[in-house]
Amino acid sequence: MEEHKVKITDIKQVTHDVKRYRVEKPAGYSFLPGQATEVCINKPEWAHESRPFTFTSLNDWDFLEFTIKSYRDHDGVTNALDKLVPGDELIIHDVWGAIHYEEAGLFIAGGAGVTPFIAIMRSLHSKNMIDENRLLFANKTTKDIILKDEFEKILGDNFINILSDEKVNGYAHGFITEEFLKKQIKSENDYIYLCGPPTMMDNVQAMLDKMGVGKNKLIIEL
Repeated sequence: MEEHKVKITDIKQVTHDVKRYRVEKPAGYSFLPGQATEVCINKPEWAHESRPFTFTSLNDWDFLEFTIKSYRDHDGVTNALDKLVPGDELIIHDVWGAIHYEEAGLFIAGGAGVTPFIAIMRSLHSKNMIDENRLLFANKTTKDIILKDEFEKILGDNFINILSDEKVNGYAHGFITEEFLKKQIKSENDYIYLCGPPTMMDNVQAMLDKMGVGKNKLIIEL
């Protein structure tokens, strides 16, 4: 299995529990928007504890970027990542991932599940190909919305937010329902891109099945 030790060059707080990590890019290392790799922390106690993280950079950038939520309620990899500083090292592996862009449609994300869509939206924006793509982003509160300003700039009114734990003017409130979902799907030709917590994904897939959305129109991590 391919393995590269890369130094962290920059860390930035994105939300209260999400950070952006920029690291060195190995020569010849390439990926497609939406793809991921297994990441370890290059310290003895963590070097064999790998977790999957999506690239949020673009392939033509001269560094790699990951946008990672830290789960501080237990002593796991993301909690350890949260304590790293520039100069620390990560170990990255082969590139993998089934989420990729096909054609315009609706992207549905829950929480940190938005990360595969960050690079896809950045790529489309850089090519002036945003078109009628929409992002439906489900979170608990406004403070949990990852890259809110950037998505608003890229998508405008096609950035749709729904909050489960907070009522805010201009934001939908509650959970994604079949009725709400139907309003977001503009055409039977829409592709549906889905990534989020397992329960949410199961519920949304069940709704899409009931609505008759074909499996050939659903892009999801296998």
